[in-house]
Amino acid sequence: MHSSDKSKSGILFTVLICGLGYFVDIYDLILFSVVRVESLTSIGVRLEDVLLVSESIMRSQMIGMLLGGILFGILADKRGRLSILLGSILLYSLMSIANAFVSSTSLYAVLRFFSGIGLAGELGVAVTLVAEVMPKASRGYGTTIVASMGILGAVWAFAVHTMFDWRPAYVVGGVMGLILLVMRVRVQESSMFRLSERALVRRGNMLMLFSPKRLLLYISCIAIGVPIWYIIGILVSFSPELSREGGSVGTVVAGQSIMWAYLGLAAGDLLSGLISQWLKSRRLSILFF
Repeated sequence: MHSSDKSKSGILFTVLICGLGYFVDIYDLILFSVVRVESLTSIGVRLEDVLLVSESIMRSQMIGMLLGGILFGILADKRGRLSILLGSILLYSLMSIANAFVSSTSLYAVLRFFSGIGLAGELGVAVTLVAEVMPKASRGYGTTIVASMGILGAVWAFAVHTMFDWRPAYVVGGVMGLILLVMRVRVQESSMFRLSERALVRRGNMLMLFSPKRLLLYISCIAIGVPIWYIIGILVSFSPELSREGGSVGTVVAGQSIMWAYLGLAAGDLLSGLISQWLKSRRLSILFF
């Protein structure tokens, strides 16, 4: 096999493994929204208190993701993408398994906090790794594959919950993460990071985000993401409660709402990535969608 063929197969393997990693990541991230009513009532939370406790645990998870994104982002720049990626997978896999054994809401919130830290590290570092190993002209295809594969993890979360109780569902997520950890050992560090190690450049400096040009772009990306998560993280996740408040006489199942929403997200991720490559413009694709 020629070296170019080995390089292409290595890139493809990295993209597929990162896509599977995002799949497991989204599975774990969304699983609480799928099983929250069943899991909370089974550990003694009254049905009328489920919404309030769910909000508290969800908030704990999101704070963990915020801190994890910052922490693992800095460490990935300083220590390398691969080692930090493996650490984040190990963290959320162990936390997912531990979630299967919770007996109190306070422990549930603590474990979801640490799960959030690991989940944020997985996504950010994996996408960075794919962007760095792909040629510039086809980089968009790599991130599109990762995103489209990953989003389907939410669909699998609902499917697993239809087959198992909420405790085994968490164990399934943890085991998938540990299997992925073994597979990730074959992934190579990006050559771009190796070059940056030898260059005299600053790495892992958060203050670099606060230059006027970068800060505006950073805030713009956050502004795009906030309404998306508002729809998915609040309106869809809490659709049973919202539908009851709106006077619906039918039964709305959160897991089904999440499944259909994420099927749409997967299709949108795939189309937006392909369109941005075709237009050769990320901005036009974002504007269109």
